[in-house]
Amino acid sequence: MQIPFHKTHTTQEEINAAVEAMHSGWLTMGPKTVEFENQFKAFIDASEAVSVNSATAALHLALKAVGLQRGDEVIVPTNTFVATAEVVTYFDGVPVLCDIEEQTHNIDVNKIEALITPKTKAIIPVHFAGQPCDMDEIYAIAKKYDLKVIEDAAHAIPSSYKGVKIGALTETDVTCFSFYATKTLSTGEGGMATTSNAAYAKNMRINRLHGISRDAWDRYTTKGAWYYEIVDNGCKYNTTDINASIGMIQLQKQDMLREKRNRIAQKYTAAFGNNSAITLPFVKDDRETSWHLYVIKVANRDSIIEALKEAGVGCSVHFIPIHKHPYYKEHYAYKNEDYPVANSVFERSLSLPIYPDMSDDEIEYVINKVNEIVR
Repeated sequence: MQIPFHKTHTTQEEINAAVEAMHSGWLTMGPKTVEFENQFKAFIDASEAVSVNSATAALHLALKAVGLQRGDEVIVPTNTFVATAEVVTYFDGVPVLCDIEEQTHNIDVNKIEALITPKTKAIIPVHFAGQPCDMDEIYAIAKKYDLKVIEDAAHAIPSSYKGVKIGALTETDVTCFSFYATKTLSTGEGGMATTSNAAYAKNMRINRLHGISRDAWDRYTTKGAWYYEIVDNGCKYNTTDINASIGMIQLQKQDMLREKRNRIAQKYTAAFGNNSAITLPFVKDDRETSWHLYVIKVANRDSIIEALKEAGVGCSVHFIPIHKHPYYKEHYAYKNEDYPVANSVFERSLSLPIYPDMSDDEIEYVINKVNEIVR
C-alpha cells in the first residue's frame, strides 16, 4: 500500500459548487463570499466573520485591528508554523517565544507571565492539532496585564472549549482560521477571522481590500457606485467566490468529517495503547479536538520516518520550533536552551495520516506498520 500523509476530502459536490460560481460570472469576491461568511458565523455561533485568503492574512489583519505598533511584543508558542510569528514581524514587532506543555504541545500558560514586559501587546495561543489551549488561564493573564488575545485556530475547526466552539469565545479579541489544502475545512487557499467586536470586524473588512472605504465587491453591479476612498493602508487579502462556494460545501460536512477523524484517532489509540515505545496524544477532559493531527512521540524519530516511508506510510513532523529556524534565530537571538520542552517534543514527534477518507484497510495497514517498526 501507498498511503499519503494527507488527502483532501473533495467530492463532486465541491467541484459542482466551484463550477457554478464560475458560471455566475463572479470569479473574485462577491455574493458567495458574503454568504459563506454568514454561514460560517452561524456554524461557529460567532457575532462577526470576515473571509480572507489565508490564516496568515487573518492574523495580520487581527493584529492591525487591535493596534499593534512597531516595537510591540507579542507572545507566541515556539511550537507553531512560522506564520504565527511572521505576522508580528510585519509591524516591526517582536515575537516573544514561549515554551510548551509536554502532553498537549500547546503554549505553557505557567510560563507566559515571566515573558511579559511593558512592550507586550498581545498573546497568540495556537490550538495545536485542534486541541484548544487553556483559555481561561490565558484570559486571566490578559486581563491582569491589559493584553489582547488572538487565537490561531488554523487547526481548530470544529473544536470546542468547555462546550463553546472555538471562534465563539467572547473574551478572545479575534480568532483566525485556515482553509489551506491540508486543513479540516479546505478551499485550497483561504481563511476566516471571527470576532464579537464590530469595530475589529469593520477594520478587517476595510483592510482586506486595500483600505477601501466600504465593501467594494459590489461596485461593479448595477446597484454599486464607482466612487470610493482609501481610508487606511490596507492589503490585498480578499478571497474569491470560487473558494467560498467550495467552503460552503465543506462547512456542511464538518461534523461528519470530524467524526471520521475521531474514529481513526480512537482506532490508533486502542492499537498503540500497549506499545510502550509510543507516547499517545493527550486530550484534556473539558475540551474537544478537531483531530486535525494525530501526533505520537517516539525515540529515533527520523529513522522511524524513513522506515515508514519505505513501507508506504506517509508521515510528517509538527512543528520545527520557531527558535530553530535560521532567520528567527539570527534576528531575535533566541537561545535553544530556553525551550527545553519544545526541543524534546520536536525531537520525538511524528504525525500519522488521519484524513477522513482513509479506508479501514488503510487504517489497519498504518497501525500494523507502526507497531512493527516502533519498538
